[in-house]
This record gives sequence, structure tokens and C-alpha cells, in this order.
Amino acid sequence: MDLRTVNVTRYILPLREGGSLPALTDADDGFKYVLKFKGAGQREKALIAELIGGEIARLLGFKVPELVFAFLDPAFGRSEGDEEIQDLLKSSQGQNLALHFLSGAINYDALAMEVDPLLASKIVWLDMLITNVDRTFRNTNMLMWNRELWLIDHGASLLFHHAWTNWEKSATKSFPIIQNHVLLPRASQLDEANESFKKLLSPEKIKEVVSLIPEEWLLASGDGEDAEALRDVYQEYLHLRFSYADQFTKEAQDARAALI
Repeated sequence: MDLRTVNVTRYILPLREGGSLPALTDADDGFKYVLKFKGAGQREKALIAELIGGEIARLLGFKVPELVFAFLDPAFGRSEGDEEIQDLLKSSQGQNLALHFLSGAINYDALAMEVDPLLASKIVWLDMLITNVDRTFRNTNMLMWNRELWLIDHGASLLFHHAWTNWEKSATKSFPIIQNHVLLPRASQLDEANESFKKLLSPEKIKEVVSLIPEEWLLASGDGEDAEALRDVYQEYLHLRFSYADQFTKEAQDARAALI
């Protein structure tokens, strides 16, 4: 498992207001990307969550835009007139993360678009696994592109790594935020999703995903001085969380029953 690296050549425009300010950019491979900056919001931890969440989703068979490492040259953005954006570019020099831009895609609208119950159940299961607080009616983080549903924006996942203590307890505790999931009302096949994914997601696959995290991202937060030890925690957390799949599947079923 590997990710390509591209060099960002042009900042086109910010995609939405807010602290993270992801941007539409051009890269030297001729494609457009949605760039997630390591200098924004939750900094490198958001990129780690984006990387792990997106690549686990891909392993499980979901449609996810290609993720690439995106390099920002130190000279990039010096001519940017907006001071906030210029500061963001300066603090994001080096290796960032970007998603391939799906031109013409539209945001998923729960009121206007139906999702197959099994697919809905699988997405809820994924978000329980990675403790994704997004994918709500307010912020669905899904796109319709070429008549297919694509998953984006997993940077709000892996809540445990923002505190980093008692990660074993975090892996097995309840996740009541799932009651706000936009697809929970349609997720009537959670048992089927659980049984399917337990056959697909092996410890070896989890290790492959975690091995993609750049060392500099792991060390940037100051949570430790040994990148491999920190990488091991991510791997062990996901193993433990995965072993808890039957329990969190039941939790999602109970949350759904309370809604309908």
C-alpha cells in the first residue's frame, strides 16, 4: 500500500469558511485536488485521521477519492494577498494531504437522495469503527458523483488521539454521537454489514494503513519522541476497536431503534 506524492502548483480558492480552510488546488500531475493543510485546525492529527479513515473506507470497498501526499514548497503562496491564507500556507510548508477533486459532484441530500439500506448500514458501521463525529444532517461529508455515493472528509475521526490517554478505554467505550448520523434511519442491515466487514478487515490490512502515516506528522504534536511507538498505538487502538465490532454494532442498532 502506498500513496503518490504531488507538488502543489497553484492555490485556486478556499472551499468553505471555517478554521480548516481546505482549498482547491492544482498539482504538477495535471489534476485538481482538495488540499487539507497541516497548519490548519487540528493540524497533523486531522491529516492522520483523514488518512486512516479514508484508506480503511477504501479497503472496505467504499468509493473514496484518491488520497495523495501534497508537497507545499516554502516559496509557495508568497504572493497571496489574503493574510489569513498566506499564514496558513506558510505554516503548511512540506507534506500535506489532498483528495482528488471530483468535478461536478454534488453534496448528498438526505431529503432528496435515497441510499440502499445495506450501503447505509455499512457507512454507519465504518463511522462507528473510526469514531467519526461527522456525517450528520448538518455536514453529511458524502458526495454524489457519476450516480454513485462517495465518502469524503474523515478528519474528525479517531477522537482518542486528541487526548492520547486511556486509549484502550476509548477503543471500547460507547459512541452516542452515532444517534446523529444522517444514514442511521436507513441502516436496517447492520448485522449484515458487521459480518461482511469482519471478513475483510484483517490486522495485516490495518497495519498497512497505519504504516502510511508520515513520521513528521506523528512527532509534530509532541505526544512522544518515538514515531514507531506512536504508530503502534494507532494500530493497537484499531485492532481493539475492531474486536469490539459486535458491541458497537448493537449500540448502533439500539440508537436506530430509538429513532424509528
